[in-house]
Order: sequence, then structure tokens, then C-alpha cells
Amino acid sequence: MAVDAGLADWVTEACAPLGAISRKRLFGGAALYCDGFAFAILAYDALWFKADAESDAVWDAIGAERFSVTREGGKVQSINYRRAPDDVYDDAEAMREWAGLAIAASRRAPVKRKKR
Repeated sequence: MAVDAGLADWVTEACAPLGAISRKRLFGGAALYCDGFAFAILAYDALWFKADAESDAVWDAIGAERFSVTREGGKVQSINYRRAPDDVYDDAEAMREWAGLAIAASRRAPVKRKKR
């Protein structure tokens, strides 16, 4: 799974008004950050936005698929990232609206402490 550089660049450009956007490699995909908060992932040729209990109803209302991966042995692992709506791929305003929802979810998430 390779990162779609064009998509990564588009997200970075469209979301720039929201804060400092950066990306890091993540298992063949990429994680996207706004001011240090992980808010999206690029995987399986799609953009996935972070969600949480507070924003799940909004994502459910549009039928946004939850990110999941099938591991060896058939075990399905799911994380609370939702597939971005189609309009974000060509509408910067829509991108910022949905990314803003994801950034808010990321900021609400508890900070994980690094183990020593």
C-alpha cells in the first residue's frame, strides 16, 4: 500500500488554514497531523478522518464506513477513523469542514504517555 502523494498534498493544502499540517509514514500509508494532533490517515487509496463518541453520530448520519483491517487468522481490527465523504476530494471547504470535525475529535482524545 503506497501513499497517494497527490492526495496527501491536496489535504495539506486544503487544510493549511486549520493549522500546521504534517504527515508521517504509517504501515505503508500515512498519518496526518494538525498542530501535532493526528486527525487523518491515508490508507487503501482513501482518506480516513478521526472520530470519537462525540462525533460518531455525524459520521453515522452520512453512512461513513469505519476503518478496519483483517489480520492473519481472519481477525478484524477496527479503529475509530471514518471514510471521508466524496466531496472532500475536490472541495477545499468540505475538506476543512470534515477535517475540523476530525481535529476536534483528536484534541478531545486522552494524551497517551510514553512508557519508560
